[in-house]
Amino acid sequence: MERLPNLSVFATVIGLAKAAIKFAAHIQLQGNAMNWKNTTDRYGSPSIGMHWLMFFLLTGAYVCINLADVFPKGSQLRGNLKTWHYLLGLCVWALVVIRLGIRFLSGPPPGIEPQISLWQRRLAGVMHVALYVFMIAMPLLGWLALSAKGLPIEIFGLQLPALIGPDKALAESIGDIHETIGAAGYYLIGMHAAAALFHHYVICDNTLVRMLPLGR
Repeated sequence: MERLPNLSVFATVIGLAKAAIKFAAHIQLQGNAMNWKNTTDRYGSPSIGMHWLMFFLLTGAYVCINLADVFPKGSQLRGNLKTWHYLLGLCVWALVVIRLGIRFLSGPPPGIEPQISLWQRRLAGVMHVALYVFMIAMPLLGWLALSAKGLPIEIFGLQLPALIGPDKALAESIGDIHETIGAAGYYLIGMHAAAALFHHYVICDNTLVRMLPLGR
């Protein structure tokens, strides 16, 4: 009898998204500012919840892979940390689809007050596109690298199919690309955070406030 696929991974991904949205909605309710769609000056609860969930998942993925390098090769702890790195990365990849759907359904993004210049708006747009490409490409490259190594890819009990056949040389090449883009991700995420803080503390506009649960 053919074994049916374990759907717990999908339930986990959807559960994470729901939890993040409910948390953001709860915090906003405490501040009397709960909105499911974007308003003229704030993002809605789904957008806020998904933004911070993705941030913590990405942070966790980076922490796990960096901690794994501390422990000797072949150790159980090193293997467990790498496994969590894969899990968190693939959760990011799955949640990007949900986040893009929320972005589409939530309406126009809230405006920035006072208004910023055209070149700043264009730069912000390029930065957002780069972040989405990063969140989609990095997990896929990791999946491809594991497939090329011939390693099993299992998430929460679900065995994922190999995207390509075993190929040691190709695995090393994909792994190098994955690591290079991962290193660039530090700068990409860092610049995104630095820009938000610069707008908040130097320019004193509402760029950061729009995405804070309490709107402070």
